[in-house]
Amino acid sequence: MKFFKNILIQLTCLLSLSVMLPTIAAEPATANSAVTLPGVESANIMDVDTRSDAQAQRERAITQPANNAPFWRAVNSDTAHYVSIPNKEAGVLIQKSGQDWRLFRNGIITVFGGWLIILVVSAITIFYFFKGPIKLEHPRTGKLIERFTAIERLAHWTMAYSFVALAITGLFILFGKYVALPIVGSYLFGLFLFLFKNVHNLVGPLFTVSVIVFFVMFVKDNIPGPSDWAWIKSMGGARGHAAAGRFNFGEKMWFWIGMTTLGLIVSASGWVLDMIVPGLDYWRGTMQIANVIHGIAALFIIIFAMGHIYIGTIGTEGAIDGMKTGYVDETWARQHHSMWLEDIESGKIPASREPEKSASADLAKKILRSTS
Repeated sequence: MKFFKNILIQLTCLLSLSVMLPTIAAEPATANSAVTLPGVESANIMDVDTRSDAQAQRERAITQPANNAPFWRAVNSDTAHYVSIPNKEAGVLIQKSGQDWRLFRNGIITVFGGWLIILVVSAITIFYFFKGPIKLEHPRTGKLIERFTAIERLAHWTMAYSFVALAITGLFILFGKYVALPIVGSYLFGLFLFLFKNVHNLVGPLFTVSVIVFFVMFVKDNIPGPSDWAWIKSMGGARGHAAAGRFNFGEKMWFWIGMTTLGLIVSASGWVLDMIVPGLDYWRGTMQIANVIHGIAALFIIIFAMGHIYIGTIGTEGAIDGMKTGYVDETWARQHHSMWLEDIESGKIPASREPEKSASADLAKKILRSTS
């Protein structure tokens, strides 16, 4: 009986507590709830600012189930959130400005750049077939004038070959998926793209070095001066004879704008894209800016180079001889660079600048002979 009596007492206590607890929980917070521990800050994680994306997401989950637009709006906000890994950019899940870069690169640069190249090629082709090359006004005399030394020609051809390699591979990288991919298919296109990308990255530093060497060699003869006004007034020979020194005004503009300015811009941005500049943080934004600068400068230098290559090869009779052999005919020198020829004939400029006994000159000649 005593055992059953104890059980009855316990059941009575439990029933009394079950009735009293809901009443206590429903009462408003008393003064004791305002008591906080000194130096301790606390917050209820469920008390979310109504203006936050999390609150908007919570409300939308009730009114519009499965619509998580506020969540992706926060992800796409370009805001760097906390991450515990060393990568400083990992906190940005989606870089919003990356879409702007993609549209600019695949839109303005690719579309306008492609049409600009087509227009320049078309203009040069039309000019050649309707106007033809610039012919020598008088027969060749057979007397050869030294135009370039072996070292100067080696520097020029190094820059020229590296530039052509960069231009071909760069244009393939920029326009290949629009032109080559539909023709060769994805497999061959991937192989070519892998090959051209690596060739482009490896040849780039060689082009930079050749530009610097070429600049040091020829800068003294490319300083604009009063004598260039005669060439400008005659519109480069279109309105009569255009007297010029060793390099005319058009060649000087190619030297300063095309080769030096654009060449160094392309080189510097290319080094950033190759990630070989020491001490530089290669953020995604940095790489995108470098890519845009590289693409625009490369398109302009290619356009300038088209005119330079045309005039220096099939566009002007006898012009290519200077870079092939180092010598030009006296008739060509008198017609295109009469002031330079007069300086040679007067002794102001030595008729031959090629060193007779020079290991570097002999090596340059051997290289030129092996590649000719």
